[in-house]
Parts: sequence; structure tokens; C-alpha cells
Amino acid sequence: MPYPPADSGHPVPARVEATIDAAGRRAGTVVAVYGRGDTDLRCHGHTDRTRTLPVTDRTRFEIGSVTKTFTALLLATLAARGTLALDEPLARHVPGGALPRGPGAADITARHLATHTAGLPCLPPGLLRTALATWTTNPYRSYGPDLLRASLARTRLRHPPGTRRHYSNFGVGLLGHLMSDATGRTYSALLHDHVLHPLGLTDTTDDPGCVQATGHWHGRPRPPFLIPALPAAGAVRSSARDLLHYVRCLAAPDGHAPEGHPLRAGLHTVLHPGPPQPDTPLAWSRRTVRDRELYFHSGGTRGFTAFIGFCPDPVTAVVALTNTSPTPTGRFVLNAYLLLRSQALA
Repeated sequence: MPYPPADSGHPVPARVEATIDAAGRRAGTVVAVYGRGDTDLRCHGHTDRTRTLPVTDRTRFEIGSVTKTFTALLLATLAARGTLALDEPLARHVPGGALPRGPGAADITARHLATHTAGLPCLPPGLLRTALATWTTNPYRSYGPDLLRASLARTRLRHPPGTRRHYSNFGVGLLGHLMSDATGRTYSALLHDHVLHPLGLTDTTDDPGCVQATGHWHGRPRPPFLIPALPAAGAVRSSARDLLHYVRCLAAPDGHAPEGHPLRAGLHTVLHPGPPQPDTPLAWSRRTVRDRELYFHSGGTRGFTAFIGFCPDPVTAVVALTNTSPTPTGRFVLNAYLLLRSQALA
């Protein structure tokens, strides 16, 4: 989505209110802001439309594509451990006949997958066909891991790897499988052991049964989001408390892991992965505003919308979560981004 270049001129508290308003007054929404040494937390609404249980900073929400930032940190941490290189070839883990068609397909690496530069389409071929019956509820549910390899073999690259950025759920989902194949462990286990547990993120999980809020699409409740073939692209659930800690770790990694610890190196690597594109972060979008470096990512499922962002200097962090789905005219993510920018420039 486009992010406006002009300064909004609105103070930070007004931006918090605008973000909550953009979710809708019936939605359950949490907005957390850290800056200048202070944390501002606003919780609004309830976990569902029965208005029985208020949302808190510990309420778990589906975060959709924000999952990709966790996948990137997992890759960077495995690279720091020497378990898997950023330039590990996809071809080493996929039979030649299953590689995509097009020039350079054998050159796709983990780095390409993590930076959306592999040349892959956004969605795997064949997914839309399986998604039609559950398009408004759970479009990824019927697309299982057994279909993924066949889809890869049917894929034609949009451009040679490393030459252009094209956002791809397919690519980051494949990255999860690459890491699992290289280590012999599931994505879920790798994520827990190398990222969630070391950072103390006790509310964060990829278990769909652990969500405490009910998602809504155009006011109607939605079932828990399932993405069995591509969990690394969108399966994580989390709370505002955990996510605020997470983005603060990325904004100031030196204070959140011991010197020489692989996770500490991973936090640095996500933002500066080195050549050939040292200024292209893994998974994150980045924008420079008045000499401030802003990193951000949004996510959505059929029932939830999420935004997280941070600035390393001055250390700033914003988390915005709501239990209503994104819409083409919605302004929740836009207002959350403007909140991040306002806080970083304050």
C-alpha cells in the first residue's frame, strides 16, 4: 500500500485515536507505542461481539503476514549459528524437476526468498482453485503441503532472482520449508527454540487454537485462520505485549541478547544482511523520513489486521492489532504507520 511522504502534522495521541477509530468502534483493538523511554498502551473493545471479555495487551490476535518478520529473524539466527547460510540454494532442497521454470531458477537462495526477490508470484499456482469454496472464511485451508511441490514445478519466474522485489507469500512460505529440510525440524519447533523462547515471547505461537479474540469480516465472525502449506508466511498469533517487546529488540538489539549470542547477531542481520544488497532488510519494508529509518510490516487474515513498526534512532516502536479484517478502503494500517512516523519524529 502507498505510504504518504508528507508529514501529517498530527500529534501522537491524535494518531492513536485515529488508529482506533479506523478499526471501527465495535472492533477489539490494541495500540501500543514506545518512544522517549515511555510506553503508551490503549485497549479498546472486546474479544468478540458479545462484549463479554475486554481485550488486553495479553490478548492473542492473528497477525497474518507479520509472521514473515519472525521467519526472517529465524533465518538470520540460523545463519548466525552456521546452520543455514543466507545464500543457501533452494535447489539443494528441491529436486531439479520441481524447480520453477525460467532463467536463474537454480540460483534462488534463502536470501532471495526472505527479501521477496526470488522472482516468484505472490501465490502458488493452483491455490486460487482450492480457495474458492472458502474464500471469505479460510482461503488457504484446503491447500496442503502435498500441493506445494507440484505448484513450484508449475511456476514460471516473473524475473531473474535478485533483480526485482515482488511481494510473495509463496516465497516466504517456501523459505519455511527450506529451513525445515535443512535442519530436520518443523517450522514451529525452529521458531519456538531459536526466536520465541530466547526472546521470552510467551504469548506468541503458530497454534491456531490459541487465539483469544474472534476475528470478523464485514461484521461477521470468522473461524481461526489456517495456512497448512505456508505457515512461515502467515501462521503466527501474538499479543501487543509480546510484539512491542519484539520490535523493541529489533530497534535496539544490543540490549536484548548477550554479546556473541546467535540471536543477537540475527537481530542485526535482519536489518543489514550484507552483500550483495546490504541495505535490503530481510522481510521488512523500510523508509527514510527526515533522517529517521522506519521499518514496518502489516498483516491481515479474514478476521484480523495487524501492524508493527520501529525506528532504531530514536528507539521507537508501534504495535496496532484489531479483530476485523482489512478492507480496500480501510485506513487502520495507514494510521498505524502515520503513528509510527509521528512518534519517531516527535
